[in-house]
Amino acid sequence: MANHKSALKRIRQSQKRKLHNHYYAKTMRNALRDLRKCEDKAEAQQRFPKLQKMLDKLAKKNVIHWKKAANLKSGAAKLIAKL
Repeated sequence: MANHKSALKRIRQSQKRKLHNHYYAKTMRNALRDLRKCEDKAEAQQRFPKLQKMLDKLAKKNVIHWKKAANLKSGAAKLIAKL
């Protein structure tokens, strides 16, 4: 257990950030799953900008790596083009 006030605060902060990051990462995965389920190209194209924005924000805040965000966007674009 931590012995300093600052270490206790750091534990509280990191726990709070962890919960926040897990929530947004899960939300992103759900959005990606919904896009992959789409069989209608128009609907998928409508969802894609929202997913793109979400991935960019998460990469900017280091919730996910920027290269992972790029790979997910690329894969989603290929999937839409294939429909």
